[in-house]
Amino acid sequence: MARSSNAYLCQSCGAVHPKWAGRCESCGEWNTIALEETENGPPGSLANASTKSKAIPITFTTLEGGRDDTLRLSTGNAEFDRACGGGLVPSSALLIGGDPGVGKSTLLLQVTAGLAAQGASVAYISGEEAPAQIRLRAQRLGVENAHVQLAAATSLRDILSTLKTETPQVVVIDSIQTLWSDALPAAPGSVTQVRACAQELVRFAKSSGAIVILVGHVTKDGQIAGPRVVEHMVDAVLYFESEQGRSFRILRAVKNRFGAAHEIGVFDMTGEGLREVINPSELFLSEGGEPVSGAAVFAGIEGTRPVLVEIQALVSPSTLAAPRRAVVGWDTARLSMLLAVLDARCGLDFGRHDVFLNVAGGMRISEPAADLAAAAALCSSLFDAPAPRDWVVFGEVALSGTVRPVNQTDARLKEARKLGFAGALTPKGVTDPALELFEASTLTDLVAWTRARKSTTPKP
Repeated sequence: MARSSNAYLCQSCGAVHPKWAGRCESCGEWNTIALEETENGPPGSLANASTKSKAIPITFTTLEGGRDDTLRLSTGNAEFDRACGGGLVPSSALLIGGDPGVGKSTLLLQVTAGLAAQGASVAYISGEEAPAQIRLRAQRLGVENAHVQLAAATSLRDILSTLKTETPQVVVIDSIQTLWSDALPAAPGSVTQVRACAQELVRFAKSSGAIVILVGHVTKDGQIAGPRVVEHMVDAVLYFESEQGRSFRILRAVKNRFGAAHEIGVFDMTGEGLREVINPSELFLSEGGEPVSGAAVFAGIEGTRPVLVEIQALVSPSTLAAPRRAVVGWDTARLSMLLAVLDARCGLDFGRHDVFLNVAGGMRISEPAADLAAAAALCSSLFDAPAPRDWVVFGEVALSGTVRPVNQTDARLKEARKLGFAGALTPKGVTDPALELFEASTLTDLVAWTRARKSTTPKP
C-alpha cells in the first residue's frame, strides 16, 4: 500500500517546502504556503500510484514527412484569430486569463457561437455557472440559437469520460481553478489540483485532436493563479486586459507556439457584447484640433500590427525637494533613464521639474521604440513648442544619447500614410518618398528641431 506524505506547497509558484513558513523563498510571496497531502508517485496522474504497468516502447519518426495540410480552425472572430496567430490549431491547448468581470466568459461564448455557426462541434463546460445562467448571457449577446453543448461540472474524471465519448472539436473549460481530481486529496484550486487537472486536459487535447481552451483566474498582480508550470504546458497563453473605466478590451498573446507572441486583438465592450475594433489606431488617437505642447504620436508595433498612439507629457517647475514623476501606460524606470540622458547629453534641466507622462487611450507600451516619442513629448512641453499633429515619431534612445534604428519601419510608415499623416521624426537612414522626414541621429537633433518649432509656432 502506498504511503501518503504531507508537503507544504506554495499556492503562488508551486514550490515545495519541508515545513511551513510565512514567506516563500522561491517567489517571495507572503502567506501562500499551505499543507497538502500528496500520494507517492508523479503528481497529476489519475492512475493509482501504487500500480505498476509494463513499459511500452515509444515510436520515433523523422522530419522527412508529408506536409501537414491541416488548416487552422477559424472562429469567425477576426481579432480573436489574430491573437491566436490566425486561428485555432487542432490538438492545441490555450490558457486565457484576465481580471474578474473583464469579459472572459462573454468572449468565449461569442467565439464558441461563431465556431458552431461554421459547423464545428463545441462543448462549453462551466464550473462556476449553471447552464441557465449561460443561456441568459447568450440571449443578451444574440447567440441563443448557436448549437453549443453546455454542461456544469467540476469532476475531472467525469469530464474526461464524457469528452472521450462525445469527441467535440473544441472544448472550453471555465475555469481550471474549479476542477478537482478524486485521485488527489488536495482541495480544488490548490497548486496540486490545478497542475494535475491541466496536465490531464492537455494530454487529452494531444491524444484526441481536440482544441482545449482553459480559463484561468488571475492574482492581484495580474498573473494567472496557480503554478507557473501550467503556462509551460499549454501551447498559447493569452491575457484579456482592460483599463479601468474604459470600454475597450485587449486580448494579448504572451506565449504562442503557432504564431507571433505579443500579438493583440482589440475589442469594444458594448451592451450587446464585444465588438471587434478593426482599426485600433483611431481608438488610441485623440481628436483633431490645434496642436498643443507636450503631445507626440508614436508609431508602434504590437505583434505584427502597427498601432498609432498619442503620448502626452506635462513638465512644470517643482517646489518639492524631490520632483514628482508620474507615469501611466509606460515604464517608470524607462522614463527615469530618458530624463537622465536628456539632462546629461542635451544640457536640459528636468531635475527641477515635475514630470507627468501618459499614454492616451489607456494603452500600455513596452516597446523601446517609444523612447524618441516620449522624448519629443517631454521637450515639447518643456519648451512650450507644439509638435505637428500630422507627424509620427519612433526610435530607440541609447544611454549615449544616440537614436538607434528600430525594426518594421516600413509597416510603421505605411500605417501613418494610411491615416493621413504628412511627416515622421525617425532615426537616421529611413526613407519614404510619400512623407516628409526629419532624421535625428542624436537627442541633440531632437532638441534643436523642437526649439525651431517654438520659433515658428504662432502665439494664440
